[in-house]
Amino acid sequence: MIYAVLCTDKPDHLSVRMETRPAHLAWVDRLNADGILKIAGPFLDDEGKSCGSMLLIEAGSQADAEALAAEDPYAKAGLFAKTEVRPFKWLYNNPEEA
Repeated sequence: MIYAVLCTDKPDHLSVRMETRPAHLAWVDRLNADGILKIAGPFLDDEGKSCGSMLLIEAGSQADAEALAAEDPYAKAGLFAKTEVRPFKWLYNNPEEA
């Protein structure tokens, strides 16, 4: 099943995001290479600066998806004020359905 991981950064934590970014990108690259990652990218604020993250990942259960989200270096660094993990049905433009 696909899960959406929706993360909101803590206010004034852009420096934490930038310092942790190389480790985060390496983690995302590994998810991608393993076929777990479907989509990933940052949310942007009104100034175009990153203020959160969204990933679509494949996992066997809600618990597995939550455990995977907890491995994100951003999460481990305390960047996020809030993280939601929700089941997601990819209805339109799913390349696996083409």
